[in-house]
Amino acid sequence: MFLFRWLWKNMQGCRAIYITALCLTLVCQSMYIITPYFTQQITDTFIINQNALQNLAEHTDVLIFMLAGMVGFTLLRCVIQYGSNMMYEHSSQTLIYRVRKVLFDKIENQDASFYNVYRTGDIMTRVSSDLDMVRHSVAWIIKTMVECIVLFSASVIYFFSMDWLMALCLIALTPVILFITWLFKRKAGPLYVDLREKLSRMNTAAEENISGNRVVKAFAREDHEIKQFDKYSQEYNKANKKASFMWLKFFPFLEVTAQSLSVVMLICGGLFVVFGRITMGQYAAFSGLIWTLSNPMRTLGNIVNDLQRFSASANKIIEIYYGSPKIVDRNDAVDKPERFKGSVEFDHVSFSYGNNEVLKDITFSVNPGETVVIMGETGSGKTTLAELIPRIYDVKSGEVRVDGVSVNHLKLKQLRSNIGFATQDVLLYSDTIEGNISFGDSDMPEEDVVKFAKAADADGFVRKLSDGYNTIVGERGVGLSGGQKQRISLARALAVKPAILILDDTTSAVDLETEKHIQESLSQLDFPCTKIIIAQRISTAKYADKIIVLKDGRILEQGTHDELIQNNGYYREVYDLQK
Repeated sequence: MFLFRWLWKNMQGCRAIYITALCLTLVCQSMYIITPYFTQQITDTFIINQNALQNLAEHTDVLIFMLAGMVGFTLLRCVIQYGSNMMYEHSSQTLIYRVRKVLFDKIENQDASFYNVYRTGDIMTRVSSDLDMVRHSVAWIIKTMVECIVLFSASVIYFFSMDWLMALCLIALTPVILFITWLFKRKAGPLYVDLREKLSRMNTAAEENISGNRVVKAFAREDHEIKQFDKYSQEYNKANKKASFMWLKFFPFLEVTAQSLSVVMLICGGLFVVFGRITMGQYAAFSGLIWTLSNPMRTLGNIVNDLQRFSASANKIIEIYYGSPKIVDRNDAVDKPERFKGSVEFDHVSFSYGNNEVLKDITFSVNPGETVVIMGETGSGKTTLAELIPRIYDVKSGEVRVDGVSVNHLKLKQLRSNIGFATQDVLLYSDTIEGNISFGDSDMPEEDVVKFAKAADADGFVRKLSDGYNTIVGERGVGLSGGQKQRISLARALAVKPAILILDDTTSAVDLETEKHIQESLSQLDFPCTKIIIAQRISTAKYADKIIVLKDGRILEQGTHDELIQNNGYYREVYDLQK
């Protein structure tokens, strides 16, 4: 019932239309007994009645009225059916739009840890095929359930109004159908949960191989990846067959039981007519409506089948739908609408991913406008340290402060809008180069886009492209070199004129001449900016106000270039290697 309450909650705005559709379905299905009723009257009055010819001669208008009524009600039923179907479709599409919007909002606002747990292919499955299954449940499953219940109930009532014993004979098999359906539901449920997981795994494999196609080609692993995908595809195929065959295993029992109604009709109905318990017209009415009992019985299996699919998909959607990020604004968050000054302090900060401690007792401060370079071996915690400033992650202990206020007490939007972050893993959107640079401000004037591209030394190569700044960048920047992507990423970070600029190994893929040009541009920015730069090159670090060297999550040494040269530590070793 929880799933249906959830559906009802998300049908806000189209509930009246959906209720109207259900009412129309109720009316439409109830109208199916009208034609057999007229058939009964025509048979008993104008065909087998001993005064049939006389009745035909004297009451021709009644016969015409009944025939016209049969045709008219059939046409009316078709119109109602069409109208209700349109309403179901409108309601289901409105529902799916609403849920998809909420889902994307939830996914977009989730913490970084969320993406460490959920695979991209799994998320895409939830917002595509799982959502379509939810739409199908609203537009078809619920509608079909109502149709079956109303049709079965209306027919049973009509049968009892004609002859209670004949009605009991026809519905005697109903408990058998319900028992078979219950058995199927018990066995099919786990199969559809497993089927959903296999689909997610297959989609994840496809997404990773499409996005990482160049890596696959570089290592000549096409055949290996094809085999891997085929393995996941076969697992999904087997799970699909297993679920389908489970339904087919029960289907013959449902079909035989449903078809048995015709045998009951022939035997019991025939005997009742012979012994005069029911008239031939009533027999014709029973016979004409026998499908209203057998059809719901057959459809019941399909409904349960689809309900199991719906349950598996809806539970996956609800898992994200009701999920909430842990990194959010506090109720007593400090409101700082003005531009930040840019001071940064780490006060005995420690951080861990689960049981893996990454940062241990980190303490240092950066004054507004200063440039700090963070160096260290791979895995020493440099990127994690930088990500704590905009609260991509929250510290486990200690405190990170910006402008003297703990980042946990600042409003997330205000904090992050004052930070420009050029990440190590450069992501460019499938948009123009201009669109990528102005990502932080869609209304940015073209001259500003060019200015920041020049600051990042990107203007030169951009103008050589076929469409210049209007060149469409392929997915994730396909078509651009690593250095070109890094320069556009830097321009994007500069374009928001941040109070704090964080560059995570942003110049690692550019040549020394380009790096020198970027350093000069960063030192001549026309807005105050604190720079925190993660780098491995001495050429980047030597002009910094402070250099911090990390090792195994701890600060190994810190100071200026000249001070660290004298220490004969890690920095001196790197200096000797690079000079």
